[in-house]
Amino acid sequence: MKTILYTRSGCHLCDVAEQTLLEHGLQPQLVDIDQDESFKEQFTTCVPVVEIDGKIRFRGKVDPILLRRLLKKN
Repeated sequence: MKTILYTRSGCHLCDVAEQTLLEHGLQPQLVDIDQDESFKEQFTTCVPVVEIDGKIRFRGKVDPILLRRLLKKN
């Protein structure tokens, strides 16, 4: 599953989200929203944002229960 984690430097919730994804066997590509103006505009108030296979699945927090359900479907 292609996983992208939109994050920013110093974001504790982003660190937690990355760890949760790793614990569930996902290897997220990290994208710092502050390095791209369009991502910054789109996600500035809701990082971390997790995109899985082209669809945004989580904003602000990764729910482990919902993540497990999502992984079971695939």
